[in-house]
Amino acid sequence: MSAPDAPLCLAPIALPGPLGQQLPVGTIDSHFHVFDNAAPLNTPRSYTPRILTLDDWLAYAGLVGIERGVLVQPSVYGVDNSVLLAALSRQPDRLRGVVVIAPDTGDAELARLNQHGVRGVRINLRNKGGIGLDALAALAPRIRALGWHVQFQVGPETIATVAALTAQYGIVGVIDHLAFMPLDPAGAALDALRRVLDSARVLLKISAPYRLRDTANHAGYRHVVAALSGSHPDRLLWASDWPHTELFDTMVDDAALVSLSLAAVPTAAQRQVFSQNATSLYWAH
Repeated sequence: MSAPDAPLCLAPIALPGPLGQQLPVGTIDSHFHVFDNAAPLNTPRSYTPRILTLDDWLAYAGLVGIERGVLVQPSVYGVDNSVLLAALSRQPDRLRGVVVIAPDTGDAELARLNQHGVRGVRINLRNKGGIGLDALAALAPRIRALGWHVQFQVGPETIATVAALTAQYGIVGVIDHLAFMPLDPAGAALDALRRVLDSARVLLKISAPYRLRDTANHAGYRHVVAALSGSHPDRLLWASDWPHTELFDTMVDDAALVSLSLAAVPTAAQRQVFSQNATSLYWAH
């Protein structure tokens, strides 16, 4: 049962078979989640997930043309990364992970996580159960030594702060979901993103267009992604955001999402955006 303040997410729409329009060869899904019935959920939390497992993602990946993936710790598990680590252990060559950990996590535990394929720590200012920007003072120097990055789930008002923190701590940052910027039009948020990408310390996930306020037929998303692909193709990461948590009324269609992704990223930039940038970030060591 879901708590009154943690509504149950919709299940993803089942694909009938392999898509006719597949993602580019070598595509890496840089942001997806898996769950386990046996794992306790945080209270309070922002949502109650459908229990979709690694096997479900592997089936989905095969239908849409994803080669490798990056598991991101969902907020509903707080700092208990056991579900994520179990999944990594099953597919150590194909998967990498981004965890949520307490600021006082010891060096031995960080080394263990690194051996399991973890490559980053997630800061989440939008959901219950995450850790905040204050955790970086303790974590940043030690994860920098491991070659990890910091993933930020933040809004457009925090873009400049991400730029300042990555410079202060000498770390690489990754911003989720176009910083949840409005796209109708993008306005000042797009200028802020361009400035932070210019720093060469920050990458941006062009994921989850269904979470962004937009014009009809995702015209704003197409415009913004095409523009950023032209100016900063080496700073963008594609991701599915599967299984699309926090959708309670209408579920996104994965076939339409793949089509939109391919239409938004110009052909000349697709190899970098769908594969090369993520390879460098998550599989360099």
